[in-house]
Amino acid sequence: MARSKADQALDLRALLAILLGVALGSLDTAIANTALPAIAADLHAPPAASIWVINAYQLAVVASLLPLAALGDLLGPRRVFVGGLAFFTAASLACAFANTLPALAVARALQGLGAGGIMSVNIALIRQIYPASRLGRGVGLNALVVGVSFALGPTTASLLLSVAAWPWLFAINVPLGLIALAFALAALPDAPRRGHGFDPIAALLTSLTFATLMLALGAAAQREAWPLVLLPLVIATASGRLLLRRQAGHPAPMLPVDLLRRPMFALSTVTSICSFAAQGLAFVSLPFYFEEVLHRNPVETGFLMTPWAIVVALAAPIAGRLSDRYPPALLGGAGLAILSLGMVSLALLPLDPSALDIVLRMALCGVGFGMFQSPNLKALMASAPTERSGSASGVIAMARLLGQTLGAALVALCFGLLGAPGPTWALGLGAAFAGLASMASLARLWAR
Repeated sequence: MARSKADQALDLRALLAILLGVALGSLDTAIANTALPAIAADLHAPPAASIWVINAYQLAVVASLLPLAALGDLLGPRRVFVGGLAFFTAASLACAFANTLPALAVARALQGLGAGGIMSVNIALIRQIYPASRLGRGVGLNALVVGVSFALGPTTASLLLSVAAWPWLFAINVPLGLIALAFALAALPDAPRRGHGFDPIAALLTSLTFATLMLALGAAAQREAWPLVLLPLVIATASGRLLLRRQAGHPAPMLPVDLLRRPMFALSTVTSICSFAAQGLAFVSLPFYFEEVLHRNPVETGFLMTPWAIVVALAAPIAGRLSDRYPPALLGGAGLAILSLGMVSLALLPLDPSALDIVLRMALCGVGFGMFQSPNLKALMASAPTERSGSASGVIAMARLLGQTLGAALVALCFGLLGAPGPTWALGLGAAFAGLASMASLARLWAR
């Protein structure tokens, strides 16, 4: 039966609300990274302390993703998304008015909680508003928005800082957040509440497990004193074991071991973690590679980084449409093999390559990553039951963050152990992770 024009308009407003929320969360990460030196200078904060403007946000997102995804399964993803968006908007205003580093770090942590609400259920909402036969298109649009946001983030921050002070980088989120809220309240579909309840102790254990795991990874990569690595690792292990014991037999566990027992879902998760580790290795090491190995200046480096993100943004919606017709495992495996070849070709560049040579190899990496992302998102969501869409969406976001954090930590380790050749070795390691992700993706062709 054909949908009415009113229903079509309702779907369009719902999609705009989701994509605008995703864009705000993605842009904010890139903008804060770019603005960190200006923030540190204005607040008279040492660089080592100012990094908590970034860390507070990331830890809050990591700690809140799976509990909020479980809450999305209980209350419906619409309520969690709207609450997260409202929280993110209010926290953005608090960031704009913060006049000390501790105040800004606290506001950023609150902003991270709001972003966790948005990121934990956005794919679940896309699954609600798109029919199964067109789900690839929906997740392709989501990947497009994320890619464009990351590509435009540094440029947007630089332009705003050239005409205004850093608080405006956060203040601009307020009107955009209010627009997204208006669309969300008017158009996002509701879902029936589930009866399995919410376990606050399991939520606390989940948050503690993943936050301390991230701290341990960061400390190990920076080669901190062994107690600073061992203590959070012990806490992560102990809280993880307690969590598994507490949620044993639960019909909808917060750490979704029930979904990870499904071969298709588990392989898709492994594919995601390995591929985002490859991306993290590339994005953190490439600026150093261009400037220290290929002797390009910072302006040239900024332009040379752009083709990857632009091509991902262009390829993602095309791959999403293709995933509605062809196996996502095949598309993802082929894309990740291309990504691996592209990263090898970057690592093997001559010492004085032309700009065109670099751009073509960066574009090849973008094609590969763009071919993987949308089909893998579709495979993850399609392999989870509809009533577990919130948890599946949370796993998607957690896999991305774990992969990116692992990649960045391995770059720091390469730099610390190898010195000048570190960026080149990091690219080679990224190619290896992309190859592993390709094999995991192709293995899904035989999974049941």
